[in-house]
Order: sequence, then C-alpha cells, then structure tokens
Amino acid sequence: MDKSSWKNPVFVVSSLFILALVIIGAVFPKQFAAGASVVYDFTIDKFSWFYLLCVFLLIVFLFGLAVSKYGSIRLGGEDERPEFSFFSWIAMLFSAGFGAGLVFWGVAEPMSHIYNPPFRDLEPMSAETARVAMGYSFFHWGISQWSMFAMTGLVIAFLQFRKKKNGLVSTALEPVVGSAKPVKTTIDILSVIATIMGMATSIGLGVLQMNGGLNSVWNVPNTPYVQLIIIGVMMVAYLISSTTGLNRGIRYLSNLNLGLALGLLLFVFFAGPTVFIMETFIVALGDYITNFVEYSLRLEPYSGREWVQDWTVFYWAWVIAWSPFIGAFVARVSRGRTIREFIIGVLIIPPVIALFWVAVFGGTAMWNDLNEGTHIAEMVNDDVTSALFTTFDQTLPLPGILSVLSILLIFTFIVTSADSATYILASMTSGGTLNPKMPAKLIWGVLMGAIAGVLLFTGGINGLETASLASALPFGIILLMLIYSMIVLLRREPAPIRKRDIRRFQRLEAESRKEKIKRS
Repeated sequence: MDKSSWKNPVFVVSSLFILALVIIGAVFPKQFAAGASVVYDFTIDKFSWFYLLCVFLLIVFLFGLAVSKYGSIRLGGEDERPEFSFFSWIAMLFSAGFGAGLVFWGVAEPMSHIYNPPFRDLEPMSAETARVAMGYSFFHWGISQWSMFAMTGLVIAFLQFRKKKNGLVSTALEPVVGSAKPVKTTIDILSVIATIMGMATSIGLGVLQMNGGLNSVWNVPNTPYVQLIIIGVMMVAYLISSTTGLNRGIRYLSNLNLGLALGLLLFVFFAGPTVFIMETFIVALGDYITNFVEYSLRLEPYSGREWVQDWTVFYWAWVIAWSPFIGAFVARVSRGRTIREFIIGVLIIPPVIALFWVAVFGGTAMWNDLNEGTHIAEMVNDDVTSALFTTFDQTLPLPGILSVLSILLIFTFIVTSADSATYILASMTSGGTLNPKMPAKLIWGVLMGAIAGVLLFTGGINGLETASLASALPFGIILLMLIYSMIVLLRREPAPIRKRDIRRFQRLEAESRKEKIKRS
C-alpha cells in the first residue's frame, strides 16, 4: 500500500475506529449489544424530526434546481458527453443504490404494513389497510431515498468534473466550512464511518435474507454462524471483483443484476395476478403523490406510537448513512450529464423501477392473502427474512427455481454494492483519487465485512438499525450544508444561456432589423 495512505489521518482514524468496533463486538458481544441499544433509543427519541425535515428539504431544493436556469450546466466540459450509455448508467445506479434492500423489503414491507397498520384506525388484513400499506411502501422506496444520493453526488460531480477538484465531501463543503485541514479531515472521517455503517447494514440485511432463502430451499440452519459463513463467501467475491476496476467488474455485474432483476420481475408479473398488480401500481402511485407531503412530515407525538420511527425514520437514517458512498459513486458514473438530466434521471428512473418491483412482488403476496387465505403476512410477521421465499412457495409456479434465482440476485446485488463501496471508501481515504490503490480497497473490504458480521452476531436486525441511525445523524447535518454549498458554487458560475433566451434574443434581433429597414 502507498505509504502516503498511512499518513492520511482520514484513513488512519476511520479504519482504527471501525477496527476497534469489530474487536469490542467480538470480545464483548453482550456489552456491545447493550451499548448499541442505548444509542438507538437516544437517537430515535431525540432526532426523528430531524431525519424527516432533512429529507424533505433536499427534495424541494433538488426539484427547484432541476427546473431552474442552472439545470443546463453540464457536469464536465461544455462539449463533454456522458461516459456511460444510458442503460449502463441506470444499471449502475440501480444496483448500487438499492442493492439487496429492495429484494429484502419488496414483499416484507407491504405485508408487514397490512398486518401491523401504519394508522391506529385501520383494521389489519382489510382491503383498506392493504391500499394504505402499498401506498406507504411506495413512499419509502420513492424519490425521498434518492434525494440523499442525488444531493451528495451532484456537488461532488460538479466539483470533480467541472472544477477539476477531488471528489471528497470535505471539498464539496469548502464554500461553507472553509479549507482548514482539521475541519476537512473531520468531515471526511464522518463520511467514511457513515458509509461503512450504512453498507454494513445492507450487507447484513442481504445475508439475513439469503440465510432465510437457503433455509427455505435446502433447510440450511438459520443461525448467526451460517450468516458469518455467507459474509465470508461474499467478502471473497467482492474483493475479487474489486480487482477488475470500475469499467469491468462493477459495470458487468451491474448489467447482470439489472438483467436478472428484470427477468425475475417480468416472470412474477405475468405468472402472478397481473391485472391486480397493474391496478395496485396505479392506485398506490396516486396515493403516493396525494399523501407525499403528509407522509414526509408525519410523526406521532400525540399517540405515543413508534411506527414512523420503526419504518420511515429507520429508512431515512439508513439511506443517509449510505449517501456518502452512493453519492460519490453516482457522481463517478454521471460525468458529462447536465444537472437537469442528473437530477431527473437519479430521482425518477430508479425509483419507478423500485415501485413497480414492490407492486409486483408485494402485490402478488397481498392478492393471495386477501383472496386465497395464504397467511403470508402472518408468516412475515414471524420471520421477515422468509417473506420473498414464502411468497414463491405459496403463490407461484417453479418456486424452487425462483428461490435459487433470488438468492443469486441477492448475492450479486451485495457483491456489486460492496465492490462499489470498497472503491469509494478507498478513494475517500486516499485524497479523493479516481484510481485508488488495490491494498486500500482490500482493507476496507475486509473491515466492511467484519463490522457487518459483528452487528449481525451481536444484535441481528436491531444491531443493523442502530448502526445506521447513529452514523447518519452527523451526516444528515452535512447534507443540509451541501445545499448551501451548491447554491454558493452555482452563484459563482457564469449564468447559463437557455434555449428560450437564445430564441428571445433572435426574435428581438429580427424585430430590430425590421425596424431599421422601415426607417431606411
């Protein structure tokens, strides 16, 4: 490894911090779990409002920027064009941004909501509750998640490709915090810790579901020890993939993921209750749009319930923790696109695919529970990791083949996301270089797998949720600061000339010529 990396305080402090957590969790698992529980309770009680407000403000700013005159500014040189094809771009966004999380929650979330309704006055397992359950699931997998990725990625891409600066979050915040080294180092350390905790959560959820699938198909025991073995296999896979670079391993795996996901999606769509799925999709989309503001700012201070904290706040914290990694990765693959194209592409296209996924898989399970008495929701309530495989087994033809393909999809999703994360983490701890050294990738790959294993072994899903919540809090503040930073950067940019301005100038010029002819 390059000796300069060992002198980089971002690399040293963040790697030692994660290593310390790994050692403490492995040596003192009960104490580690107890401490994590205290952190979780404190964060969820005191800062739920902050997560909701942060995400809502990001969405308002990004859409306002997309329709403004600055939307035509290109993330690169004026004559530069996108580095990747549209399909590869969307595939990499989709694979890195959703990973195994969408496969995990595509059935589990709507079925959880129909069994434990989001509102007190809803009756479990009723048609009315089913509609609300699907609409709320759409809300959680819609544009709100991607606003955090888009905000981080936009500022980084603007500086990296238009201003020829490094891709560090601290550099993106220079207009706000200045260029003092201690401040920039602190910001980068927080970004790295948030990234690795968010990624560990995703790896852990994927491993839990893979173990559930292996148990369903081949009766493999569903235990922490089996999950540690799965993590070890995944670690070997994504470390091997990381040696091939961005243009080969990540791109090929991303295309494979998207192709496999679309194939599975289409099969379930046509083999399942197709008309119900389409009607559910349309109705849920309408409910999502109608209730967007209410759900975005909904808390339950009067009722004392914790449903919103358990779902919406966890999701937003999880994604905030992901946002340094996904944002930097989105920036890296979006070179040459305009700000408007970047925002619309990132905020609309991957979420639409995700919403259709939830409608297809969740809708299939929901229809069978409402009409065939399959009790999938009840089984999901008992074991959330088995949701997808229970749906295959009870509602669709070829359940064994579908389960195997889903396990493969989860595996490739995690490998792709982890591969991308090792690249971004190595870049963030190597001065923002676009070509980080292999040893740095390997170190972060090992630490990422190790912390995921510790979190699973000591706390399961609760441990994973705690990691996301705690690490997301400081980076949520950074996301809000990025809004101001982007405003400052754009104000320094020469005002772009819009097509309508050119047409207006041409019209005025033509009228001026006519006026001169009349006078002569």
